[in-house]
Amino acid sequence: MVELALAADFAIIIIAATAIGLIARQLGQPTIVAYIITGVILGPVLLDVVTVEGLVDHMAELGLGFLLFLLGLKMRLEDIREILAPISNIAIGQTVLQTALAFLVALLLGFGTVEILVIALATVFGATPVIVKLLTDKDEVTSLPGKIDIGVLIIQDIYLVIILALFAADDLGDPGQIATTLVVIFTMMGFILLFSLVSSRYILPELFRRIADNKDVFLIVAIAWAFLFIAVAETFELSVEVGAFLAGISLAQLPYSKELEDRITPITDFFILIFFASIGLRIDSAGALFAFWQEALIASVVLMIGNFWIMYYLIDREGFSVETSFLGSINMVQVSEFSLVVGALALTQGYIEEPVLGYLTLMALLTMTVSTYIITYNHAIYERVHPWFERFESDVHIEEVTDPYRNHAVAIGFDEITEPALPILKEGFDTVVVIDRRTDHIDALQEDGRYDAVFGDFRHSEVRKASGLKNAKFVLSSSVEVEVNEVLLSEVSDDAIVFVEAERIGDAYRLYDAGAAYVIMDTFLAAEQLCGYLDLLFTDVEAFDQLIETEIKKIRRRSRMVDHEQHPFIEHDVGLGEVGGRDD
Repeated sequence: MVELALAADFAIIIIAATAIGLIARQLGQPTIVAYIITGVILGPVLLDVVTVEGLVDHMAELGLGFLLFLLGLKMRLEDIREILAPISNIAIGQTVLQTALAFLVALLLGFGTVEILVIALATVFGATPVIVKLLTDKDEVTSLPGKIDIGVLIIQDIYLVIILALFAADDLGDPGQIATTLVVIFTMMGFILLFSLVSSRYILPELFRRIADNKDVFLIVAIAWAFLFIAVAETFELSVEVGAFLAGISLAQLPYSKELEDRITPITDFFILIFFASIGLRIDSAGALFAFWQEALIASVVLMIGNFWIMYYLIDREGFSVETSFLGSINMVQVSEFSLVVGALALTQGYIEEPVLGYLTLMALLTMTVSTYIITYNHAIYERVHPWFERFESDVHIEEVTDPYRNHAVAIGFDEITEPALPILKEGFDTVVVIDRRTDHIDALQEDGRYDAVFGDFRHSEVRKASGLKNAKFVLSSSVEVEVNEVLLSEVSDDAIVFVEAERIGDAYRLYDAGAAYVIMDTFLAAEQLCGYLDLLFTDVEAFDQLIETEIKKIRRRSRMVDHEQHPFIEHDVGLGEVGGRDD
């Protein structure tokens, strides 16, 4: 009966969160807000039909672990190096100044010493899932303000892991205990991080190269790797989040990380639902949620305004333009859902009471709701206020960092269709990016050195982003799945030239209507060529023989251009005596 009740609780949460999430999407709100509201409705605050015990509690803990694992999985060291110089200055200044502001606000609102410390540490984060999702939907992730915000969020993620581990201390009121805890945290994190980076260079590449072609094993091994790090972290008395985060970092350095990120995201989304719903379930009563509603409202307004000006000052100080400074700042005004992560952990450790968690919950709900609309209309807001902000413009500006791929060619698939075209594309474009799902093809492309290779399934959005699809000038797709090619045509720029492949005449019409410059139909082309050959055979045998000799020479010339030990398609040299029964 107990197991049945736990399963019923779980089912109620899923059904309610789905319904409320659909309503939130219609209103343009982030689903995280819907999940928290779900917990508030189902928990002691309103209906009191679900408890945060047993299965729900364990699933919520897994949700937090998967969330940090996914964040680590997004952290490629080469991306960090690219943006580290100005972004680190902004992130460090933002952390210090916003923590100080949150500390001062909490102090003036009359909270206790430990509560002030928790509130100050918890409210410094930007809402990573909300910001990334909205900027992605607006295609602004790769803009300069988007890069600044993402860079700051990445550094905040590191700060978050430290804060989560810090709250594992036995006594936050003891400076000696805090110092000892921090030393242990950095030592253990350093050890695990070293193991993470070493494994990402010497263990994981060969392991995942062998299994990446098997989609099921690929995902299972990645999840097992995360749980290995979680177990190691717990052995060193660190949090689950630390282990999961560092496991993600090690996998992020692999060429297979984009494919893995897209496969992990749906699992993470599922567990995140349970985790954020559990936050609402942990509030014992409506009195606990609204005990500090006036303070939450005041703090929300002050922190949103204060966070904007702090970010604006820091971005502008680095020499960015007024528009970049404004957009990068207004995107980051909310109190993050991670404040609830920190608050929930602080509540579990006994550092705060339910009303303080309610205070953090209300601030997150209020600021994330408002900031959703602010980010959606950020350019419209800037158009209205930019004349006033122009007075702050400085003479020295940092030049915008261009995307890694722009005005390049993308080939989807590495096979008999695309492979012969790659040298021609290379002559016309400085960069040619090839997307393929087979590890041996990726290895061949990397050893060739002339082309950039992205491992993964083109259906996955992260893989498409990694190839710079929206900035490509030419795209060649060897996929015959019309839905895949329609997605391709919907995402490329209007001036891009796109060649796609189709099996049926009807599909070719659809793709032409969708904007394809040329639709390859190999069976149609083969039939047309065959008819031409037959007609020539029966009307002019001499011309037919000359044509076949020319074709054979082309095949032989092509076979000499490749390294047959590495080439994935041509298994052996083709001689004249092996084609059509002819000899030299």
